[in-house]
Amino acid sequence: MKKLITMILALAMVFALCACGSAKTTDSGELILGTSADYAPFEFMYPDESGSMTYGGIDVFAAEYIAESMGKTLKVENMSFDYLLASLQKGDYDMVMAAMEPTEERLNSADFSDPYYTDYPAMILVKAENADQYKTLADFDGKSVAAQTATTKEAIVTDSMPGANLVSLQNVNDIINQLVNDKIDAAVLDGSVALQYEKSNPDLKVASASDELGAAEPYCVAVQKGDPKGLLPGINEAIAKINAENKIEEFIALADSLSGVAEEVSADAPAEG
Repeated sequence: MKKLITMILALAMVFALCACGSAKTTDSGELILGTSADYAPFEFMYPDESGSMTYGGIDVFAAEYIAESMGKTLKVENMSFDYLLASLQKGDYDMVMAAMEPTEERLNSADFSDPYYTDYPAMILVKAENADQYKTLADFDGKSVAAQTATTKEAIVTDSMPGANLVSLQNVNDIINQLVNDKIDAAVLDGSVALQYEKSNPDLKVASASDELGAAEPYCVAVQKGDPKGLLPGINEAIAKINAENKIEEFIALADSLSGVAEEVSADAPAEG
């Protein structure tokens, strides 16, 4: 009888622990977004009405809509782009949105939602005074061309710009600073990002050679491989509403309205362990 009672108590404890673990992963009121807030108009920081710095941008506003649709509150975490998917797999975030395309390599480490937005094609940003020198991709032969580390823009430089020398930098602010200060000859960025810098900085211009780079790939939301938290159905349902109601245009307009006060911030690598 004592053995039977002991077994029953042990089983009850196991079930209780399982129930607690399940509640921890499924009943949280927060949806944690990992992003890299150095990429306006998609993700940046700006002062709100009280002067406190807060996250904004097309991706952030879309993430807020997704969280609200799922009955959750969005929490944003900032990290260098090239560490985002590794941190996602560790469980640091529930999802990642950072103008990210689901490439074959990325699909090995994360699952992706349905597309929520397709940007302008990638563009090449150069000094305005030198723009006439770059009418074709061949004109970048021997030139130093920067792209953000771990992005598809690196592949554009190596695969589509013969003879160009790739300069990989973690932070887009550093890319722009090096371009403005003549440390590099050009930078490859997502179309909206390049156009934003062209608009805000008269010293920069999109090179006409950008027309040769081809079509853009759609952006999607990344979640942990295998979707262990079961988030994809809710995310895709929210994205379907975004697309059906053309909400993305509202997010673009809101991001544009903040362009004068937007601040792109850098992020460090994750802590060890």
